Amino acid sequence: MVNTAALPRSVTPLVTTYVVLALGTLLVLAVLSAVAPAEAGSDAWVHAVVVAVFAGVLPLRLRAARRGSRRAEVALLVIAGVLAAANFVEAIVPGAFPGWMRVEMLGIAAVMVAVLVVCLRNPRIRTRAAKMLRWHPGSG
Repeated sequence: MVNTAALPRSVTPLVTTYVVLALGTLLVLAVLSAVAPAEAGSDAWVHAVVVAVFAGVLPLRLRAARRGSRRAEVALLVIAGVLAAANFVEAIVPGAFPGWMRVEMLGIAAVMVAVLVVCLRNPRIRTRAAKMLRWHPGSG
């Protein structure tokens, strides 16, 4: 039997994990600003604020997707994809961020890849996303 139900329940703990990582990053930066300012530079703060903004947006899109919003389902996919790619790229840029933050970025990228995988395993979400993004699997 193919699962055509709404958004998989396993997305919620993944989004929660992302929010905890984002808020934890802000907390760590606040502490490091006081005790080791070199580990909490302006680039790290910019990254953390952007991640925190998405930590506010992602649960809102999740809630709307749970209520059946097609746009919210696609928004979850787009946000997860962008966050996964951006965090991975930022993590591998040499010298741009402190080591602890690179680990955080890779963790966020992994969580967002998991969101993508869980969502795209659902045929209904995959089809909706393809239609909304005007992309059709197999069209190259």
